[in-house]
Amino acid sequence: MLQSLKNTWLFNIRGDVLAGLVVALALIPEAIAFSIIAGVDPKIGLYASFCIAVVIAFVGGRPGMISAATGAMALLMVTLVKNHGLEYLLAATLLCGVLQIGAGYLKLGSLMRFVSRSVVTGFVNALAILIFMAQLPELTNVSWHVYAMTATGLAIIYLFPYVPKIGKVIPSPLVCILSMTAVAMVLGLDIRTVGDMGELPDTLPIFLWPDVPLNLETLAIIFPYAAALAVVGLLESMMTATIVDDLTDTTSDKNRECKGQGVANIASGLLGGMAGCAMIGQSVINVKSGGRGRLSCLTAGVVLLLMVVFLSDWVSQIPMAALVAVMIMVSIGTFSWDSLRNLKQFPLSTNIVMLATVVVVVFTHNLAYGVLVGVLLAAMFFANKIGHFMHISSEADNDGTQRHYKVVGQVFFSSADKFVAAFDFKDAVDKVSIDLSRAHFWDITAVAALDKVVLKFRREGTDVEVLGLNEASATIVDRFGVHDKPETVDQLMGH
Repeated sequence: MLQSLKNTWLFNIRGDVLAGLVVALALIPEAIAFSIIAGVDPKIGLYASFCIAVVIAFVGGRPGMISAATGAMALLMVTLVKNHGLEYLLAATLLCGVLQIGAGYLKLGSLMRFVSRSVVTGFVNALAILIFMAQLPELTNVSWHVYAMTATGLAIIYLFPYVPKIGKVIPSPLVCILSMTAVAMVLGLDIRTVGDMGELPDTLPIFLWPDVPLNLETLAIIFPYAAALAVVGLLESMMTATIVDDLTDTTSDKNRECKGQGVANIASGLLGGMAGCAMIGQSVINVKSGGRGRLSCLTAGVVLLLMVVFLSDWVSQIPMAALVAVMIMVSIGTFSWDSLRNLKQFPLSTNIVMLATVVVVVFTHNLAYGVLVGVLLAAMFFANKIGHFMHISSEADNDGTQRHYKVVGQVFFSSADKFVAAFDFKDAVDKVSIDLSRAHFWDITAVAALDKVVLKFRREGTDVEVLGLNEASATIVDRFGVHDKPETVDQLMGH
């Protein structure tokens, strides 16, 4: 028990606490911004970020990953809030959590193995671009002070780690935020601050059951939104978990993370918060600031709540320019620069999948669409490539009365037509043998192709013998094939 506690919570106390402080400061303006996007009061996003971060620290499957209110989820809530109000959003958040817990028990987190590396790279690059684009409004039509503070903040972030002794101890983003806040307050600069984003809450969240009728009409209203929130939330969380796995050279329990996200969203809905999920930007900040364990996420959530409720006067003074500098650092660090260098080396299909994922995510601002397009393209390219790895050779006996075909490779929907086209049905032989000992039949399209070949030969009066089917192929052929079923063959031949 104690050893487990040490391994998951107390092995990196200083790094986790300091990283949690940085994440908490960066979460505030984002949570407010996402609330505005969704059309709800800023405290809804702040309560959600606190609640989700704290709960996921205990029940999540990926230590060191930050979960809170996110823009991807907020975009899905706009219509629901506009048409039906906040109470229905809270109900949809609860249902979203239930669906995510169900997905965890169905082990849908394991489906991440079907997402190729090129899709993950495209997802990462798209998010990096979106994070950078989200900072542009803060850098448009502003005074030179904002540009100067942003540039100074970036200089602190990248140069402070080289300061002897303390450079590696204190996270540079934290130094950036604190120092830029102090400068803005001392000089009395008239620049946009966190306080200008919206009013911060002054009370702790309370238990709140959604005030909606518990009937099928309510379910019909919230279910489409809850299902969309659950899918996008799990998709972004699973992708972010994969990225954090790579950054930290560790593994995570994806199915536990699905359940954890569900529990966190249920807790958020009951405390008056909106649905959320893992945040790639904040997770990268956490990891790069030294956060590795569950304590970092817990610290971020607790400190976030304490700051916005009890230190709101100080927090509201944080200049947005300092936080913009931190988020620009995140976008630069998130983008996979190797993917640009690898464009000349990687196959064209890999590059197309990566670029398509980036384009769809950036233009739709919907992570689910981009990943879906990427996965479909990757599957199509893979099927096409594997379909070419099939070869059929043939040789006739000396007397010309028999011909032996030898099939090597994979026979499925992509290669079925090629399989049929390889046989010469007009060849005047008495007997044909088809050796399938080095072939594998994967689906009913392949079985139908084998039936077609056998029956065509038999129509020409040729005796056909199928040899060497492996056990798996024989199972599917026996179940769905018709060429070895006399009654079915008679009907087909007669027809």
